[in-house]
Amino acid sequence: MEKSIGLINQRIADGNATVVTAEEMPALVDELGEEGALEAVDVVTTGTFGAMCSTGAFLNFGHADPPIRMERVWLNDVEAYAGLAAVDAYIGATQQSTTRGDQYGGAHVLEDLVSGKQIELRAISRGTDCYPRRTIDTELILEDLNQATVCNPRNAYQRYNAAINTTDRTLHTYMGMLLPNSGNITYSGAGLLNPITNDPKFRVIGSGTPILLGGGQGMIVGEGTQHSPGAGFGTLMVTGDLKQMAPEYMRAATMHGYGVTMYIGVGVPIPVVDLEVVRSTAVRDEDIQVDLVDYGVPSRSRPVLRQVSYAELKSGTIDLNGEEVTASSLSSFRMARKVAADLKETILAGKMQMVLPTRQIDPNRLAHPMHETVHAPRVCDIMDRHQVSITEDEEIRTAAKKLLKGETNHLTVLNQEGRLVGMVTTYDLSKAVANPGKVSLVREIMTRRVVTTTPDEVVDVAAQKLEQYNISALPVIDKAGRVLGMLTALDLGKLFGRRWTR
Repeated sequence: MEKSIGLINQRIADGNATVVTAEEMPALVDELGEEGALEAVDVVTTGTFGAMCSTGAFLNFGHADPPIRMERVWLNDVEAYAGLAAVDAYIGATQQSTTRGDQYGGAHVLEDLVSGKQIELRAISRGTDCYPRRTIDTELILEDLNQATVCNPRNAYQRYNAAINTTDRTLHTYMGMLLPNSGNITYSGAGLLNPITNDPKFRVIGSGTPILLGGGQGMIVGEGTQHSPGAGFGTLMVTGDLKQMAPEYMRAATMHGYGVTMYIGVGVPIPVVDLEVVRSTAVRDEDIQVDLVDYGVPSRSRPVLRQVSYAELKSGTIDLNGEEVTASSLSSFRMARKVAADLKETILAGKMQMVLPTRQIDPNRLAHPMHETVHAPRVCDIMDRHQVSITEDEEIRTAAKKLLKGETNHLTVLNQEGRLVGMVTTYDLSKAVANPGKVSLVREIMTRRVVTTTPDEVVDVAAQKLEQYNISALPVIDKAGRVLGMLTALDLGKLFGRRWTR
């Protein structure tokens, strides 16, 4: 049994169409059965509202007098890409202000434009015969632009991994703040309301599909960047007119420790043309599984601790090894629900017609990692394998003698089994000397909470540890906690010096 797009559009035009949200559809299928739902329902509306860094807009400013070929452009001190044409630029949401850093960026410029605020345009040029002007500084509002076309290379993720952090320090990521020692779980996405979740085989979602984008009408261009539906991570490239959008559905934000991003609403209609569409739109949060991933491992392939459903995530707590861990969403289900409801009203009002894709999206594609011709150096490539150790029960003066030999400024402290339990530096010894008689053994002055690295860790990650903890060396240990060497700021300096002189 099938239903044609023509019939659905005729019902929309006549005001007789039945449109339901993806949240309402599962109960209707239970009540009416699949064939009954196919006969009764014409369109299912979806919605999502979350942070999407891959957001931006092409802007055309019109020609100045005398004309200028803008080679570098700033909007409210946020640089836009001007390598397009004389007075065109693309501003990306994550580009940060040259004066305010991550407190203001491209996302804020877009939100300000949509909100009707005035922004400053600055541009410079080397000047040419046909474009003699070299600088321009003016103020404008959205209506002053000829075109302001939002074009998001990647939007409406099919699903997101949930994030957790098993390390002993707080992490600041695009998945928000992750507390140490598995202190919380964060996730994103609208679950059963998510567009691609309701059409995972891309049978009715594709190039030309009409959508709501940022509160205004837009359309799907095709598959998005990083599109990987074969792994459950399909994406969409979308476009729309910024002048039709609303600030309620385009909100700039800053993720602490990560940078600027933009929350944007996307709603995609699913025409109910056959039983397979009925089945896919009857999906529930219990059916949608995601991986709970340890973001404490700085690798592309992070460990998966378990699988969880959106139903579990939305409950607010996840059972992890017998412990209840709080789960919280970075996206807004309330706003996703509002996007789906707005799309429903738009269709019922006859303001949007359904179309089948003019070009299908591949439902099996897998994104591949970057092709690296030069692999990132590992700690084992540059570490100092000659390291000086001492046991925790030895006297401080023994440690002092080892340090005074000038071989090192850091002594690793080992227990009786030869495993790392602490570290002593020349600074620790100087404090002990300043307070004579109060302490006598190494274990009394050593640092017990030692930040370490491993031989296989990427050097850039190790360098970040040195910066974050404001320390000058990292003991290199194996899985058993035995010391293999030392990585110091001096080692890193030599490496980075070679990088820049290549």
